[in-house]
Amino acid sequence: MRLYVYVLQAKDFPVQETFVVLNVGKHKSKTRVSRGTSNPIWNEEFVFRVGGVEEGDDVVVSVLHHDQNHHQSNVSTGLIGKVRIPLCSVAGEENQTLLPTWFVIEKPSDGKFVNIECGKILLSLSLQGKSESTSGEKVLPDKQDVSLEGVKEVQGSAKDPGCSKEGRRRKHHDGKHIMKNFVNQIDKLFHKKEEISKRLNDEPAEESVTSNYEDATDKSCSSAATTCTSFEEGLHLMQSGDGEIEEMPENLLGGILLDQKYLVSPSDLNKFLFSPNSQFRKELAELQSLSDVQEGPWTMIQEDITPRLTRLVTYMRPATKLVKAGKATESQVYRKASGNQFAVFVSVSTPDVPYGNTFKVELLYKILPVTEPNVVGESSQLTISWGIQFSQSTIMKGMIEGGARQGLKESFEQFSDLLAKNYKTLDPAVVLDKEQVIATVQSEPKTDLKSAFLYFWSSSVVCAVLLSVYVVVHILHCEPSKIQGVEFYGLDLPDSFGELFSGGILVLLLERVYMMTVHFIQARLHRGRDQGGKANGKGWILTIALIKGTNLASVEATELFDPYVVFTCNGKTRTSSVKLQARDPQWNEVIEFDAMEEPPSVLDVEVFDFDGPFDQGVSLGHAEINFLKLTTDELADLCVPLVGHHAQASQSKLQLRIFLENKNCVETMKDYLSKVEKEVGKKLNIRSPQKNSAFQKLFGLPHEEFLLKEYTCYLKRKLPVQGKLFLSARIVAFYSNIFGHKTKFYFLWEDIDDIQVLPPTLASLGSPLLLIILKKNRGLDAKHGAKSQDEEGRLWFYFQSFVSFDATSRTIMALWKTRTLSVDQRAHIAEEESDVSDPFLLPGDVAVVSDADPLKMSKVYACDLPGDVELVMKIFGGGEMERKIMEKSGCLNYASTTWESKNPGIYERRVSYNYNHTVSVFGGGVTCSQQKSPAPNDEGWILNDIVALHDVPFGDHFHVHLRYEVKKAGGDCKTSKCEVYLRIRWLKPIKFEQRISKSIMEKFRNRLKVIFDLFQKESVANSSLTLL
Repeated sequence: MRLYVYVLQAKDFPVQETFVVLNVGKHKSKTRVSRGTSNPIWNEEFVFRVGGVEEGDDVVVSVLHHDQNHHQSNVSTGLIGKVRIPLCSVAGEENQTLLPTWFVIEKPSDGKFVNIECGKILLSLSLQGKSESTSGEKVLPDKQDVSLEGVKEVQGSAKDPGCSKEGRRRKHHDGKHIMKNFVNQIDKLFHKKEEISKRLNDEPAEESVTSNYEDATDKSCSSAATTCTSFEEGLHLMQSGDGEIEEMPENLLGGILLDQKYLVSPSDLNKFLFSPNSQFRKELAELQSLSDVQEGPWTMIQEDITPRLTRLVTYMRPATKLVKAGKATESQVYRKASGNQFAVFVSVSTPDVPYGNTFKVELLYKILPVTEPNVVGESSQLTISWGIQFSQSTIMKGMIEGGARQGLKESFEQFSDLLAKNYKTLDPAVVLDKEQVIATVQSEPKTDLKSAFLYFWSSSVVCAVLLSVYVVVHILHCEPSKIQGVEFYGLDLPDSFGELFSGGILVLLLERVYMMTVHFIQARLHRGRDQGGKANGKGWILTIALIKGTNLASVEATELFDPYVVFTCNGKTRTSSVKLQARDPQWNEVIEFDAMEEPPSVLDVEVFDFDGPFDQGVSLGHAEINFLKLTTDELADLCVPLVGHHAQASQSKLQLRIFLENKNCVETMKDYLSKVEKEVGKKLNIRSPQKNSAFQKLFGLPHEEFLLKEYTCYLKRKLPVQGKLFLSARIVAFYSNIFGHKTKFYFLWEDIDDIQVLPPTLASLGSPLLLIILKKNRGLDAKHGAKSQDEEGRLWFYFQSFVSFDATSRTIMALWKTRTLSVDQRAHIAEEESDVSDPFLLPGDVAVVSDADPLKMSKVYACDLPGDVELVMKIFGGGEMERKIMEKSGCLNYASTTWESKNPGIYERRVSYNYNHTVSVFGGGVTCSQQKSPAPNDEGWILNDIVALHDVPFGDHFHVHLRYEVKKAGGDCKTSKCEVYLRIRWLKPIKFEQRISKSIMEKFRNRLKVIFDLFQKESVANSSLTLL
C-alpha cells in the first residue's frame, strides 16, 4: 500500500525561513526550504510504502526553522510546531483520500515558539493499493514496515525513485542491445534507399550509431539516421522533397498563444526566428533571463522516409517565487517547409521542475503567406499554438496545465513585443485576457450628445424644425388679421385650405418629434442598468463583454429598430443598454453576474427591439450558450448566431467575450454540496482527482466539472444495456462499453421536465424503473439513448436495476430539484423566509403540552446534582450561567425570551440557537418552546420543552418533546434529582423512523450528559469564588 502525502502551502508562520519534515514510522523526508515569506508554498508530493494501517500509525508533520547563516541545507534551529494525522482517519475517508485540509500547528512544549501562534498548514493524504506487501520486497518487522519510495515535487525538483546507480546501469545495458538491433534494421532500410541517402549527404561521413539512436529517441522519431547540414541546405532539401504534398499540421489543443500578421515575407521571418545564431533568439534569451543557452547544429533525420530538419537547444530557466532554476531542452523539428509555408514543432522538456518527468510542453510555429489590401510588399502570418503531453497520470494534472498556461502566456507576451520592434505588425494582436478585454471595452467613449445627434438627425426632425422656424418668422412679420367668418376674439381659424393643410403638416411633424423625444428619454433612462457593475460575493463569477451585433433584422425589414440584449443564467437576468436605430449596433459593454452558488450550465441570450418598457419588446432572435461544450478559449472570443425566423434568414450574429471563473475554489464546491446534502439526506463527497479527471476526459467536459455520484445500472431500450450512470453538478451522463460497442451521452439537469418512479413489472424483471423525461426539443444530442419520444417531442429515458433503488432515486430527485427551481419558486421561498422575522417562531401546529404523560415517554437521563432546586433551575433561568453552559456545549447565537406567566403557576418562553459542526455535521438551527410549572407538593419544577430542528435532513418530519423533572433528593435540601424523558412526535410518515429515532435518542442522551456535567463544574467554580 502506498501513502501519498501532499505538502501544499502554509500561512501565518512566525518566521520566514522554514521547511517541513515528514515522519512515517522510522523514516522521514524533507521539503525544500522556503525563503523570504511567512506564507510559504511548497506543493511537493511524497510517496511512502506502508505495510498496513493499524491503530497508532501516524503521519507526523514537523515545521522547522531554517538557520539562514548555516552553509548546509535544511539545518533546523528550532521546532515551530507539529501536526499528527492518524492513518486510520485517512483510511476512513471516501476513496481513502483526505482532500486538502488546513491543519492548525500545535505549539511545541519548549523552545522559543512556545507562546506564539504557529499558523496553519494545508495537507492532503491518500492511500492507494492493497495492504499486502509486494513479493520480492523486504518487509521490515514491527514499525519498520514503512519505507520511502520516492519524492515528487509540484513546484521543485523531481526525484525519480528508479534512478539508482544499479538501475541506471541495468537500463543502459538493456538499452544498448535494443539500440543495436534497431539501428541495424534502419541501416538495411537505408541501403535500399540509396537515392535518398545520396541526397541527404553528398560526401561520405562517419556516423555514430549510439548518438544517432539517442537523438532519435529524444525526438520521438521512428528512425535514427542523421546527417549534419547547413540550415539553408536543409530547408532546400525539404522543399525539394515531398514538402508540397504534406499538409499543414493543425493547431495544438492547448490554445493559441500568438496570432499576428507581419510586414515581412514568410521565408525571411522563418530565417529570422530559427536560423543558427539568430540575433532575435539572443535578445529574447536576455529579455527572459535565460542563461547557458546552447544551440545545437541543424541536422537532417529520416522520419518515415521523410527528411526532417531538427536541432536541440538547451538553456537554464531563471528561478521564480515558486520554482527554482532548472534546465530546459527544446527539440525543434520542421514538420513542413515548402515554398512560403513553414511549420516547426517544438517539444520542451523540463525535468528539473515539479513533475517534470511526467509531461512535456509542445509548441507549434506556423508561418503562412497572407495577402492584405493596400499593403505594399509581402506579408506573413505567424500562429503559435501550444499543448501538453503527459507521459503518466498524476493527481496534479490540472495544476500543471494551469501553471504551464500562465508561464507560456507571459513568455510569449515578451516574444510578441520583441518581434514587433523588428517587423511592423499589420493589425494589433488579440490578447484574450479578461482584464485587458474589460479595460479595452470600457475605454470606448460613449457620449449622450453624439447619440442624440445621430438619433435626431432625420428628415422628419429637420423638416419639423425648419417648418416651425419658418412659421414663427412668418408670424413675426405679419399683422394680426381681422376677425371674419365665425371667428371671435381669442379664436383665430385658418382663412384658406392652404393654411389648414400647412398647419396639419406642422402638427404631424411636431408629434413625430415629440414621440422620438419620449422614446429617446425612455431608452436613456433604461440604458446600462446592469452594465459596468461589479459582481458581489464569492462563487461562480460570470463576466460578459458584449461587443457588437451584425445583420440584425426586425419583423418589418424596412424599419429601423432599437436593439438591446437580455442575458439569463441560473435564474438571474442582466440587460444591456439600448442602441437606437442601429442595424449593426456597437455596444462595447461589460456585464457581470453576481456570484452564483451553483456552477452555471447555459447562458440564454435574446435580442429585443425596444418599444417603451422592456417587457413590451419584440424578439429579434435568441441563442443558447452551453458552457460544457465550449472551451475557455472559444468562450473568450465567441460569435453567436441568433435563432429566429428573420434572424436566421439575415444571418444575425452577436460578438461576445465570456469569462467564467470560480472565485472561492473549493469552498464554493463545499457550499454547493452542503446545500444538496440537506435535500438528499446523506453525506456527499467529491470524487478523487483521478476519477474526476477520467470522468471529464470520457465526456469531454471542462476541468471545473466535478463528479458527485456514479451508479451501476441498466439503460432500457429495445435491449437492456448495462453501464454506469454518472451524476455531476450540471449533468446526468451514461456510459456503456459492451464488447467494443459504446453508448455514451449526457444531458443537463435543466433539460429534465419530469422524473417518475415506475413500479416493477415482468418486463423489468421485478425491478422498479426510474423514468427521466426531458423537455421539448431538449437533450437532442442524447437521443440515441432514449427509448422513445412522445408526441410533444420529449425524450423518455428508462433506468433500472440499481443496487439501492430508493437511495439512488432520492439522490437524483434532490439534485434535480436543487438545480431546476424556477425564478418564481426561488422568490416565493425567499419571501417565506423573509416573513419569518421572529427567530423564536415555531410551526403553527406545535403546542407545549404541560400535562404530558411520562409513561408514554422514554427516560433518557437521570442524575443527582449538587445544590438546591432553585440553583439547578438556573440552567433554564436565562442568566449568565445558562449562556455559558449552552455556548460551551456547542450552541451558537444562543438567545432566549424572558419567562412570561400564561396561567397561575405556569410560565412560558422561547429559545433559539444553532448547533456548531462538532455537535452536528449539518449545523442547523433549533427553536424551542418551553413551559415550566411547579411539581406536585412543591417538590420542584417540571419543564416541558418542544424542540424543532431546521436545516437538517428530514428536520421537518418530526419534533422532539423533552420533559425535565427537577425535584428535591429525599430530605436533603442541598441536593437535587433530575430526570429527563424524551418522545419523538412524527409530523409526516417516513421510511427511516426507526433509524432516526435511535440516532436522536443517542444524540440527546450525550448532549444532556454534557450540559449537566458543565453545570456541576460551573456550580463548583461559583462556590469556590464565594468562599474566597
